[in-house]
Amino acid sequence: MTGAVHIITTGGTIASRIDPMTGGAVPAVNAAELVSLSPAIRDYATDVRATDFGMLQSWNIGPEVMRRIAVAASDALGDNAVAGVVVTHGTDTMEETSFALDLLVDSDKPVVFTGAMRNASDADFDGPRNLAAAVRVALEPSSRGRGTLLAMNAEIHAARYVTKTHTTSFSTFASPETGPLGIIDDRGVWYRSTIGAGPHVVCSSAETNVHLVKMVAGADALILNALLHARVAGIVIEGSGAGNVPNVWNEPIAACIAASMPVVLVSRCVSGRIAAVYGGPGGGRTLHSLGVIDGGWLSGPKARVALSLALGAGMSIDEIRALFAQLSR
Repeated sequence: MTGAVHIITTGGTIASRIDPMTGGAVPAVNAAELVSLSPAIRDYATDVRATDFGMLQSWNIGPEVMRRIAVAASDALGDNAVAGVVVTHGTDTMEETSFALDLLVDSDKPVVFTGAMRNASDADFDGPRNLAAAVRVALEPSSRGRGTLLAMNAEIHAARYVTKTHTTSFSTFASPETGPLGIIDDRGVWYRSTIGAGPHVVCSSAETNVHLVKMVAGADALILNALLHARVAGIVIEGSGAGNVPNVWNEPIAACIAASMPVVLVSRCVSGRIAAVYGGPGGGRTLHSLGVIDGGWLSGPKARVALSLALGAGMSIDEIRALFAQLSR
């Protein structure tokens, strides 16, 4: 398990220190310093390459920046000497960016995301051990062909299924539908799942005018009507339960679909996929009859990423529906 690894740093907590003037943690650690803070990397990688993509806080990373990170990762993987790529990233939106790369990077070589829950000023800074673990996963031959991965807290997760579950815990990342794909311990990298890579999207830009609307009890149709009036590019709706919304949403959803605006329906529940069960205005069966796109068990944020990239690729409604069907398998 040795070879060349390319580390792409984007900022986040793993690259942050406390600013003595404000007391807030801000990105300040560049790629070279981050590598130096994790000397254990050299025990596994014969060649470590590091690129500073940016000093970003992840809540400021949108679909177009995600696409550019994917380009940087694809370029690095194009070097035959590189066995895998590690991307360091803030944990707030890591599940979205890693999922974007799962869709965009067309290589069987692994892309592995990692980060930290404590910044470099903290005594229990977890960045170095997470980075070393991610490098081991990137160099592991059995990581190939699995799509984009996330390595944190000695666990390996698939980008398609992982989510952040706790604001500050080291064990924040979990995959409610599948569990971890594997673990990293003193003896090696161990996989216990056969989940492989998913579909790929080819696009030269991401559509950013895509919006996520979350169903809450008693909500009116103000936001949906505003999005319809603005003629946005696409909408993702997080319905309740198996995919239901207030009855007053029925008409604006129908109007959006009639205006050739893709509307993707997912559930706000942590686990489970949507199902066309309930009739009546706002019921999931009714919404499916109107022509909503079934988002399966994708979360709202991930469905928005997929829709942004699909629209950026110029996909038709039928092609977008087919993509989400693939992602729902």
